Amino acid sequence: MAERTGRWLAAVLVLVPVTGCAAPVAPLPVRPPTATPVTTTDAPATGAAPTWSDPTPGTVAATPSRPAPPPSTPGRTPRTRPPSASPRPSACLGPVRYDLVLADTELALVTSLCLGVGGVLRLQGIGPGEVTVDQEDLVDQNYEAGVVDLRFLRAGTVVVTIPYEGTTYLVTVVVV
Repeated sequence: MAERTGRWLAAVLVLVPVTGCAAPVAPLPVRPPTATPVTTTDAPATGAAPTWSDPTPGTVAATPSRPAPPPSTPGRTPRTRPPSASPRPSACLGPVRYDLVLADTELALVTSLCLGVGGVLRLQGIGPGEVTVDQEDLVDQNYEAGVVDLRFLRAGTVVVTIPYEGTTYLVTVVVV
């Protein structure tokens, strides 16, 4: 068995150099393209695309390139982008969860918020049915274990009424 394996290994080693090694490969000769385009006389004069002639030795190529960019407007450098129209004001928090722990928050200071569509206002430490909104079609309201979640479904302005410790607080939520 070992003799048979040795013959097989010898046959493979003989074939590997023959199939794996070839004569060294020389690079292909490269002819540089010409510097001037040659237009054909059969093509119409208006809107005709130039055709490139066969390269001749000793000339430098004039490759077709992209058109030059339009001149920049004054006051802008090419690297700056124009201000884009943002769908949300920069002061808006976006579609995040905003937690208000009623026991730790001075509600008189929280008069307005800006949240994105899908954002949640979470009020912790309040009873069921106490929190109301003026635009019920814009809000999905859930209560569980002393926590009210107000998920804002569509853009608009919602006034949230929060009764807490004998005082009623109004929080205006702008949804964008």
